Parts: sequence; C-alpha cells; structure tokens
Amino acid sequence: MDRRLLILALGMFALGTDSFVVAGILPQLAHAYGVSIGAAGQMTTAYAITYALLAPTIAALAAAVPRKRLMLAGLSLFVLANLATAFAPTLGLALLTRVLAGLGAAMFSPTATGAGTMLVPPQRRGYALSIIIAGLTAATALGSPIGALIGGLGDWRWTMAFVSLLGAVAGIGVWMLLPELPLPPAVTLRQRLAPLADRRVGLTLITTLVAMSGIFTVYTYFSVVFKDAIGGSTAMLGMLLVIWGAAGTATNLIAGRLIDRVGSRKVLLTMLTVLVIDIALLPWTADNPWTAALAIALWGGAGWGLLVPQQHRLVTLAPSIAPVLLGLNTACTYIGVSAAGVIGAGAIGTLGVHYLTYVATGLLAASFILAELAARRIAAHTRMQDTAPAAVAT
Repeated sequence: MDRRLLILALGMFALGTDSFVVAGILPQLAHAYGVSIGAAGQMTTAYAITYALLAPTIAALAAAVPRKRLMLAGLSLFVLANLATAFAPTLGLALLTRVLAGLGAAMFSPTATGAGTMLVPPQRRGYALSIIIAGLTAATALGSPIGALIGGLGDWRWTMAFVSLLGAVAGIGVWMLLPELPLPPAVTLRQRLAPLADRRVGLTLITTLVAMSGIFTVYTYFSVVFKDAIGGSTAMLGMLLVIWGAAGTATNLIAGRLIDRVGSRKVLLTMLTVLVIDIALLPWTADNPWTAALAIALWGGAGWGLLVPQQHRLVTLAPSIAPVLLGLNTACTYIGVSAAGVIGAGAIGTLGVHYLTYVATGLLAASFILAELAARRIAAHTRMQDTAPAAVAT
C-alpha cells in the first residue's frame, strides 16, 4: 500500500467525518446554543453547500496553484475553522466557521483525487481513486461514531477538536510524504459544467441530488428519529451509527462486482427500491433497538450503494471527461446533503418529526423515477447509435 495514498485517504476521512458527525451531536448543539433541532441542523447544511458549490469552482480558478500547496492550504483552513467552531459562542458564528471549513474541504478534496492519479501508473489509477474515496466512506463507519462518542462522553466541542486533529495529521503527512506534482491541464468552469447539456448526464446527476436529499433528510436528524431506540445511551447511538457506516462500506466493496455481472441499472434500481421500503417503514421500526439496527443496516447499505452504480453510469457515458463528471456527481451529493438539512428542518417545524420519514420516502421514490428515466434515455441513445451505421449504408 502506497503511504501517500493513505495520507490522502486520511484527509478525505477528516472531511467526511466533519460532514456526518454533526448528526450524532445535534441535541447537544441545540442545547448549547438554545435553538431548535432544525436550526442546529443547519451546521451540516452550511458545510455541505459550501463544499458543493466551491469544489468545482476552486478546481477551475486554482488550476495554476501547485497541487501540494493547495492541499496544505485547504487542510490548514479546515483545521483552523473546526477549532473555531469549537469555541464559537453563538450559532451565527458557528455557521460562519462551518462555511470556512467547507471552503477548506473544497480546496483539498478534488485536488487530492487528482493528485492520487498522478502518484501511480495509468493502469493503477482506478485503484488509487478507490483508496482515496474509501477514506470518505470509512468516515461514516468510524469517524462519525467516534466523534459522537467523544461528544457524548465529554462535550461536543471535543468532537470538533477531534476533527481538527484528523485534518492536522493529514496535513503533516501531505507536507512530509507528497512530492511536488505537475499541474493538470487547465479546465475552465464553463468546460466543467458543459456536460450538463447532455440530458442523460443531467438526469443522472439529478438522481444523485434527490436521492441524497432523501437519505440525509433522515440522517441529519438521526438522534431524533431513533430517539426511543437510543434511549439516551451514547454507546447505543455510536453502535447504530457504526452499523450504518459499516453496511455502506461493505456494499461499496461488492457493488462493483455486481455491476459487472448484472449492470448498473439493476443494481441502482434495487438499491432505491430497498431504500423506499425501508425508510417508509421507519415509523414502525425506529423505536426498538433490534428492528432499528436492521433498518439502519439496510438504509446504510443501500444508501451508500447508490454511489458506485451512479459513478459507473457517468463514466460509461463519457469516459474522456470522467473526472469532470465525477466531480459534478460529488457536488450533487453535497448539495443533496445541504438540501436535506433544510428540508428536514422544514418538515419538523411544520409536520413534526414523525412525518420526517414520509418526506424522505417521497424524495427517494422521485429519485427512483429519475433513475429509470435516465436509464431509458441512455438505452434510446445507444439504440440510435447502433442503427446509425445501418441507415448510412442503406
């Protein structure tokens, strides 16, 4: 295993932990700032929307900045911003520090992904990407539960300090182990957004956005939805979060092989079907620890299992601009996470927490329809290409 790839994966682990850990300490945040659960949930929204909007923008604007310098700058800002969150006296200042942390993440993440492909021979680039992205998925299985446990045993401010420590260790590793890397070819923001004109790509990206909105509408308010199953136990909260992340990590490991056998369409629609049924049944399964654990395992496995078939679909559509499409897919993921915080807060405020899962179910059902529309458009385009040579010949 290349230590340099592990360092980049550790950076992604820190970024992912920062994305998901707020769900585990949400009641503490609401109590500390004297606000509602919905208002406290906007700390996730502020981080995610900043990352989503600025990642492709910075990748274009900072194309001339040396890769190593950009990653170190991003991690430095990330570390300082999370420390500032820990000391923020008001929710307003905390939200500002979350925006700064999202900016640091936007500077590091796409740069690290590109750098990883430069560290290995061309035939091993897929392997390098899988290692780096594994850091992000592992954050849900380890980083978020550990952060929630730290917050439960001590104080939520120590959780933010933990996230800062992860980022600092990754920064030291980048500084010591990574060489200076050549600058990639310049790609303007307009070029990065050009694939959106293809309806097949647009539908696929919208599927990711809507599906992630549904998944994280529940996850952002995890400790509230599963309040009865958790029973006020920090250990139980941590265990349920571990189940969610571990199931997602396991599904990611096998999804690629399933796609090779049956295709991305069947895998994607199966995952979405499981999600719709599972989330719809949460009002009856979320109160008991045993049924909640099973529901959370299905939810985490199917939810994270969407990423691989979605990425496979995009890469298959346009292999020559695959990095751009994957970057846009990541942006849609975080826009979905951002929207989930707002949607969840609105649903809790107007309908009540018991109706939150129904809102999420509706979003996931809509993503199923969008995924199938994308699949049919892709199939129709393929048929047109197959028949075009015959038409020319006649």
